[in-house]
Amino acid sequence: MEDGLLRENIAGVLKRISNAAERAGRSPDTIRLIAVTKTVNRHVIKRAIAMGLKDFGENRVQEAQQKVMSDELRVRRDIITWHFIGHLQKNKARIAVNLFDMIQTVDSFELAELINKHAEDTGKTQHALIQVKLSKESAKTGILKENIRDIMVKLGSLRNVIIDGLMTMPPFFDDPEETRGYFNELRLLQKELESDGFSLPELSMGMTNDFEVAIQEGATMIRVGTALFGEREKR
Repeated sequence: MEDGLLRENIAGVLKRISNAAERAGRSPDTIRLIAVTKTVNRHVIKRAIAMGLKDFGENRVQEAQQKVMSDELRVRRDIITWHFIGHLQKNKARIAVNLFDMIQTVDSFELAELINKHAEDTGKTQHALIQVKLSKESAKTGILKENIRDIMVKLGSLRNVIIDGLMTMPPFFDDPEETRGYFNELRLLQKELESDGFSLPELSMGMTNDFEVAIQEGATMIRVGTALFGEREKR
């Protein structure tokens, strides 16, 4: 990807964020842009960092390892944050803890226990989000809404995991307005849990097709790939 196109794409996404925040009566500074770098090579990521991006999301541990630990990107760890946003298999939890600043897809207490163990072993406090399953799609993972409160109570026993908020992945719709109900449902769940005494300031929701709607519904993190880096190669 040429620098000019990348710079133009970044500016376009930031403008969309600003416009959506303004319509919602929010400051754009309250929204973190997570640049989804699936299949994006480390040289493009390095250029994106130079253009001001600071948060990057990967959904495959093995692919992420090649990037995070590369000579080009390892030295930038002091200024960037890596987020894991894919389904995390339990046998990859140790590697994920070593690579990522935030794991956004904790979908069971058992996985959280493993993350806690590996974080304790490395002397780290791992930041994480609970992935909530709000759709009926069998391919989607996450904790069912009715089970969240019990899971949150159990998570309080883990000393090396901090749950910063909630994340969800609604079904894809051509009309982004059709995702609004899912985003609103996650925000209401956040409010319910906070009224019970849990601190969950982060809401990770919204992608290229629907992040403006997510911002209007309270997203504090949006996960954007295609609008920044173009269509991905199929795997």
